[in-house]
Amino acid sequence: MGLNIKPLSDRVVIEPVAAENKTASGIIIPETAKEKPQKGNVVAVGKGTKDHEMTVKVGDKVLYGKYAGTELKLDGTDYLIMREDDILAIV
Repeated sequence: MGLNIKPLSDRVVIEPVAAENKTASGIIIPETAKEKPQKGNVVAVGKGTKDHEMTVKVGDKVLYGKYAGTELKLDGTDYLIMREDDILAIV
């Protein structure tokens, strides 16, 4: 099943990776204390603009700003749509 969304120009659709339930030392984090995830998988990429060639591609794992992008729910799955400039790094 493919994604029914095609981002325009320099936009990217990202599926956030679920936040960790436990810290490295084994402490369980309650649901209310979890932070927004800042890591995700690229699921769709726009064509870019004449001045901006796209760097990321579908399947890349990326880090992005905590409050970057617009949240979208499609077929029960959460996604983020953001400009490629809001992506901080490819992991």
